[in-house]
Amino acid sequence: QVQLVESGGGLVQAGDSLRLSCAASGRSFSNYGLAWFRQAPGKERDFVAISRSGGSTQYADSVKGRFTISRDNAKNTVYLQMNSLKPEDTAVYYCAAGNSRIAYYNLGAYQYWGQGTQVTVSA
Repeated sequence: QVQLVESGGGLVQAGDSLRLSCAASGRSFSNYGLAWFRQAPGKERDFVAISRSGGSTQYADSVKGRFTISRDNAKNTVYLQMNSLKPEDTAVYYCAAGNSRIAYYNLGAYQYWGQGTQVTVSA
């Protein structure tokens, strides 16, 4: 059974940092794109960052320069280092894995999803 399990969320103040982890099990994701999305209350789930199997990365404009995605294929884990957090970063953060040709920012590009971890940034 394939599982993605996020951890590392919490309550922090503006300007603080957090590191999210997403551990995958049930299969190897070394050939998959691994991504982070987030969903704020009452809003759609939005793309945050992707680490492609070939090593390239891409970020949403809102997090460029503040967030860094990385992956450890040996551990089947993807990370999201979040620095200089802002209240508008408050959301449930989801990791996802996919290998389709659908655009990376599209939810449909990902076959597997984690359950999410809450990140709350106070002003």
